[in-house]
Amino acid sequence: MNIAAVCGLIILVLLVIMLLLGVPIAVALAVSSICAILPVLNTGAAVLTGAQRIFSGISIFSLLAIPFFILAGNIMNKGGIALRLIHFAKLFTGSIPGALAHTNAVANMLFGAISGSGTAAASAMGSIIGPIEEEEGYDRDFSAAANIATAPTGLLIPPSNVMITYSLVSGGTSVAALFMAGYIPGILWGLACMVVIYLFARKKGYRSTKKYEKGEVGKVLLQAIPCLLMIVIVIGGIIGGVFTATEGSVVAVVYSLILSLVFYKSIRISELPKIFLDSAEMTGIIIFLIGVSGIMSWVMAFTGIPAVVSSFMLGISSNRYVILFMINILLLLIGTFMDMTPACLIFTPIFLPICQELGMNTIHFGIMLIFNLCIGTITPPVGTTLFVGVKVGKTKIENVIKPLLGYFAAIFCVLLLVSYIPALSLWLPALLGYV
Repeated sequence: MNIAAVCGLIILVLLVIMLLLGVPIAVALAVSSICAILPVLNTGAAVLTGAQRIFSGISIFSLLAIPFFILAGNIMNKGGIALRLIHFAKLFTGSIPGALAHTNAVANMLFGAISGSGTAAASAMGSIIGPIEEEEGYDRDFSAAANIATAPTGLLIPPSNVMITYSLVSGGTSVAALFMAGYIPGILWGLACMVVIYLFARKKGYRSTKKYEKGEVGKVLLQAIPCLLMIVIVIGGIIGGVFTATEGSVVAVVYSLILSLVFYKSIRISELPKIFLDSAEMTGIIIFLIGVSGIMSWVMAFTGIPAVVSSFMLGISSNRYVILFMINILLLLIGTFMDMTPACLIFTPIFLPICQELGMNTIHFGIMLIFNLCIGTITPPVGTTLFVGVKVGKTKIENVIKPLLGYFAAIFCVLLLVSYIPALSLWLPALLGYV
């Protein structure tokens, strides 16, 4: 075995063992990477270089966007935005069979686009609309499954922290281009789930909800427009070149504060320290992960692990569609037991060179990767969005798995379309001159 194969095997074995023992993923990444490089370098050089890589991995200005987007999302989550978006979504879904579940789906897409978190969307929307669905005779498992399946759309529809992470680890792919590339796949995910909701609702006989009167429509729009303007201001400003993604994250924080404190008056100043603390804790976890992933990236590049994996996979088949299908299956499996951020940090350096060799655009690959990992958030055993959705839906995982199967089939079909039709990811970035 050559040195790359030995190092790769050491990383894999140690990583699996430590994760099974419950070692934090960041610590497992650092230890397995340092141990893997020891056959090549002496202990002192390996540890010293590893420490340097952690520092260089986080001393990047664009990383500031992550804590600010997290803070903006937390402010919006606490600021009474969910209920207003639900009322807005009902304007479009009130006459469709299973209207409340459709409202849940549309509201998840809107709320996820504002908060950038699938888990937050599942929690906020499920806790508000779930009891209403139950009152109108909806099956609890059906409601929970619809909420869980549509919650991750906000991770594809920008702003999205995992897109910023991918931008860094892929060598500087444009964040603005990735933001634009996520819209169509994210909306397609939501629409595919709404088709499944429609079929289930017709079969179960769930009726549509009462339509708003003309006078109520204006009030609903007036309450929702300020929330929706955040998307226009932040994303529009980034795309229009008014400010960078990092500056846009600060704008998002300021806007969400004004909206919650002044316009809606849904947050008190006394609540802000807790929101800041929660945001800081979440930021610390993500930034430390990014730092220690720099050690693994260095070890992989130094030993040539990506080249070995590339040669192995291309040795199985040279057909572009077969290789992409294999990568999708591997990413789906990875997503079931690993969170999005570490999975993105670990496997982008491995699979991106393979896809580039097949002529795949880095933006297209990024969306395919993120789409796969989003599916992992709603599958056991580590699906955080699944667990949150089950909890707020007041049901059990074993009860929602069966109704989720239809959604999984629809989402997988969209994944294949996104993987094999580059225009779904690249049309909007190309239209705006990013490709």
